[in-house]
Amino acid sequence: MKKTALILTAILVFTMIFALAAPAFADDAKAANGEEQFITTATGDDEYAELDDYAEMVKAVPEAESNPAAAKAISAGAVIAVVAAAGAIAMAVAISRATDAMARQPEMAGKINSAMMLGLVFIETAIIYALIVAILIIFVL
Repeated sequence: MKKTALILTAILVFTMIFALAAPAFADDAKAANGEEQFITTATGDDEYAELDDYAEMVKAVPEAESNPAAAKAISAGAVIAVVAAAGAIAMAVAISRATDAMARQPEMAGKINSAMMLGLVFIETAIIYALIVAILIIFVL
């Protein structure tokens, strides 16, 4: 049980770190290094064969475009997916263990049920925090 809880906690922590770091990589390439970048292709293409000057060929190739909104949406979706999956696994483990404990000691069912519900609330709180982080990624960053 302790090993499972440790693994789930590590997954939650790394997911939160990923959620906060991913938008930093979503910046446009021009804004990141202050210069324009072009996609270059092989000079043997038919559509570029008519261009005489190399500079004209580079200008004719479309700029590399990055979409920060798409990167934010992907990182927010990844945060919610991983944290929700980890939370669901943690809740399943908690409910399973509580049910086993209640089956072994029916007289303690009330206390076990109370402790299980408190644990489920804490797990759900971590999932809600991840949702808040995902919303912040989309709308604030």
